[in-house]
Amino acid sequence: MTGMEKIMVANYRKSTKKPDEKRYSYADYQNWPNDDRFELIDGVIYNMNAPLRVHQKICIELSRQFANFFLNKTCEVYAAPFDVRLPKNSKAEDEIFDVVQPDLSVICDQKKLDDKGCLGAPDLIVEVLSPSTSSKDHIKKRALYERSGVREYWLVSPEERIVWVYELVDGQYQKPEIYNDQDKIASILFPDLVVEVKTILPPPPPGFCCRDDGIREEIVERKHDSKAKPRSRKSSSKA
Repeated sequence: MTGMEKIMVANYRKSTKKPDEKRYSYADYQNWPNDDRFELIDGVIYNMNAPLRVHQKICIELSRQFANFFLNKTCEVYAAPFDVRLPKNSKAEDEIFDVVQPDLSVICDQKKLDDKGCLGAPDLIVEVLSPSTSSKDHIKKRALYERSGVREYWLVSPEERIVWVYELVDGQYQKPEIYNDQDKIASILFPDLVVEVKTILPPPPPGFCCRDDGIREEIVERKHDSKAKPRSRKSSSKA
């Protein structure tokens, strides 16, 4: 499938399918070029833009802390790009319509791992938010992970400097625990896994902020108010 064909067959920014839009499966997904990254949610294609440096910095630090904790343990940690296939009824490739690439996945059941990634729900998933993907991660992915049986789900917001942690109980996510950059997170499934939030959420450099134009987010220099009145200079001389 060419790049033009991919654009024609999917509206990457739509949250619902059109009645005549094709539902794509993992079998289709495997035939697409490897130089582009996509996710499938209910058969709809979602384009994945290259992440910002701050996003990668957070992911790498989380990966480091998680990998150190799970070293020589049964559970394994994988960072994106890593395909997680979430079948509903059948495991046949042409009947799997949900394929995601979480920023971080922890899988304890070795039977779910194969050369293509993970077939079935990871035990714990971490997603790092950006303004352009916040809705998908908060709503669509959370619903998908809940339905698929992901037992613990972290959402990291660099902009708000908070982390939401969801626990799956009786097939439903409970009200999340919310942590700010002064807190420490103790995993629900792995209580000895403790992450100090301030170690994973570096602030923007002084004088910079995060801006999103709907296509890509970037760190830009904070603008000063050009209309501000200049400070008056009073003479220090005595009359």
